[in-house]
Amino acid sequence: MANNIGWNFDNSYTRLPSSFYSCLPLNRVQAPKLVILNEAVAESLGLDTRALQRPESIEILAGNEVPSGAIPLAQAYAGHQFGHFNMLGDGRALLLGEQMTPTGERYDIGLKGSGRTPYSRGGDGRAALGPMLREYIISEAMYALGIPTSRSLAVVTTGETIIRETELPGAILTRVASSHLRVGTFQYVAQWGTDEELQILADYAIERHFPTIDQTQPNRYLSLLQEVMERQAKLIAQWQLVGFIHGVMNTDNMTISGETIDYGPCAFMDTYNPATVFSSIDRQGRYAYGNQPPIGGWNISRFAETLLPLIHNNEEEAVILAQEVIQQYPQLYYTNWLAGMRAKLGIFNEEEQDAKLVEELLTLMEKYDADYTNTFRALTFTKCEGTDLFNSAEFTNWYEQWQARREKQEESEAASQQLMRDNNPAIIPRNHRVEEALEAAVTHGDYRVMEKLLQALSQPFAHTSNQEEYATLPAPSNCPYQTFCGT
Repeated sequence: MANNIGWNFDNSYTRLPSSFYSCLPLNRVQAPKLVILNEAVAESLGLDTRALQRPESIEILAGNEVPSGAIPLAQAYAGHQFGHFNMLGDGRALLLGEQMTPTGERYDIGLKGSGRTPYSRGGDGRAALGPMLREYIISEAMYALGIPTSRSLAVVTTGETIIRETELPGAILTRVASSHLRVGTFQYVAQWGTDEELQILADYAIERHFPTIDQTQPNRYLSLLQEVMERQAKLIAQWQLVGFIHGVMNTDNMTISGETIDYGPCAFMDTYNPATVFSSIDRQGRYAYGNQPPIGGWNISRFAETLLPLIHNNEEEAVILAQEVIQQYPQLYYTNWLAGMRAKLGIFNEEEQDAKLVEELLTLMEKYDADYTNTFRALTFTKCEGTDLFNSAEFTNWYEQWQARREKQEESEAASQQLMRDNNPAIIPRNHRVEEALEAAVTHGDYRVMEKLLQALSQPFAHTSNQEEYATLPAPSNCPYQTFCGT
């Protein structure tokens, strides 16, 4: 059956020390049903999309059967959750193994919502349909926006209900990622493992994600820290540039690969405000939009701490070397972010005044409660009218400065506008549109709304007429929008 479908599993994680994971039996579900399949992802993995829709394949996607060559396991890891260190692990996820694609790439194939594990900490290990569809939508939107992300292969319903505040239909998501190695994985081994096990994990991460780090380098673990930091700085800058708010930037949700992962209470910002928080559990705003860049640096510091025994056998010297690396993070992030903002404003070259120009625009957007995505979209097509921001004298003054700045570059007006078209999405997964799709699917079993939304989100920079309806803002509400982690 595996050959007919295209599964081609390796299990390199099982060749690591056994304390890193727990091999598990499956937690079967009653009546699995495939509700959505990502054919593009399936094809990239070398899988037969028709075969994936057969009953025997759905049993695999539901966690009822083990595909040939797979060794299901739950990974152990730790993490700082809202600043507090805890022992964690895959509490409701199962790693089936690593799919080797026809082009030789390696991807983790995991089931989310597959049942209890030794790391469930009293939870049921299950997931509801709504949050799994939400992860599917948002991860695919992020991919289309060009942001590194895990992806979703499929969602199946289980035929069972789970209890949260109410009874909800159960579901399992099949997640695809370059790996599930996290900062929290290193924290777990650093806290409860040996230095030898820590080195094994670091070497594994280098081999899997950073093969250009040479074995002969004088300090390859310092290079590992540098590489992970650079990827995270770039990733978080990309989040900020599209108004994405992760919601739970705990160290166990921060990947070594530099991919966005664990889409729980995430959402996209409408009105520009750095203090924006959607997550119901982030009561102090630790992971607010404006706090994401410094939290990224805080998480990198926690990663650096785990590597100290490998960086140098003298702890004081190791700290000095690590600090020399991580102190680069703020500038790395800012350089990525400012470059992205220049592109959003159609600016090719660099001038010192650019940062001030960007900050003044953002200050005005916050003052006039301007929509983040639509403001840049309007600038792209010079349709700056009809809002309090665009009607203000302050904006008129800023606009004149912006036009003068663009005249200081060799590129044509047409090239500048194309740069803006390529960097300012016409569409993001607006929260009210996501909720509309989830309501139709979960409550009424109607997936047409979701499929239409996914189609529109698949080409965010197309700027076509059929995307217009998704640019409209939600109706005013006295109830702030909240998202929930699904557990």
